Amino acid sequence: MNHDNAPINNFTDCHVGIIKRLNALDELPALLAPAARARQIAEDSLEFFREAIFEHHLEEERELFPAVLASAQPGEEMERVKGMIKRLTEEHRMVEALWKRLEKGLKPVAKGHSTDLDVSELQRLVTEYTAHAAYEEAEFLPLSETILGRNSNHMAALGLSLHMRHAKPVTAYI
Repeated sequence: MNHDNAPINNFTDCHVGIIKRLNALDELPALLAPAARARQIAEDSLEFFREAIFEHHLEEERELFPAVLASAQPGEEMERVKGMIKRLTEEHRMVEALWKRLEKGLKPVAKGHSTDLDVSELQRLVTEYTAHAAYEEAEFLPLSETILGRNSNHMAALGLSLHMRHAKPVTAYI
């Protein structure tokens, strides 16, 4: 080997390292969009879950469940309704507890400070809530409609109560 070429070889070796680092840097644009999407999903979920899901559970427990219980026929129907309400309420508490644990990990993700998230808890939340909603839609809500439909006043009162709660306040101008 010719020692006169040693300084040139050092430059060549440097270029190999620089090119390797540039190739890695070239991957960055493709990774930024998913990272930004992850932050946005985490941020949106934090807002939504607190405002919508917890409020939804509260409405069901304060408005829908008591209305259905009040109108259910004594005996088998009443026992069925009580069992369904007990199950749904327990599922609400379980999902809310899951959310509270998950929320701690989502906050830093939403700020882009972390990618450390309990994926199994996240998947459990999605699975549990999907099953909860499916049961409620397939079993409880159709039965509720039948029960409340027997007395149109109950259905109308429930609808009005929910409508008033969701109505935007009207600002009067003088």
